[in-house]
Amino acid sequence: MLVLTRKNGQSIRVGDGIVFTILESSGGQVKVGISASSNIPIHREEVYLRIREENLAAASGDKDSLMKNVPKELQQAVK
Repeated sequence: MLVLTRKNGQSIRVGDGIVFTILESSGGQVKVGISASSNIPIHREEVYLRIREENLAAASGDKDSLMKNVPKELQQAVK
C-alpha cells in the first residue's frame, strides 16, 4: 500500500483520469473530493462490499427468489 501525506487543497492523481483532492481534515475525519469520468464507478468501501454481495447472491439465486424483488407489473412481462 502506498501511503501519502497531503495537506488541505493538495491532490493525488491516479492514472490520467482520477484526482483525489483533500478538501478538509478535522476531528479525525478527512473530506476527500474525487474527480473522475462519469463511467468510473466510485463507492465507499462498505457500499461496494454490499453491491458485491448482492451481485453474488443474484448470480447464484434461482429465478423465483430473484423475481420476488421485481415489481408485479414487470414480472408479467418476464413470464
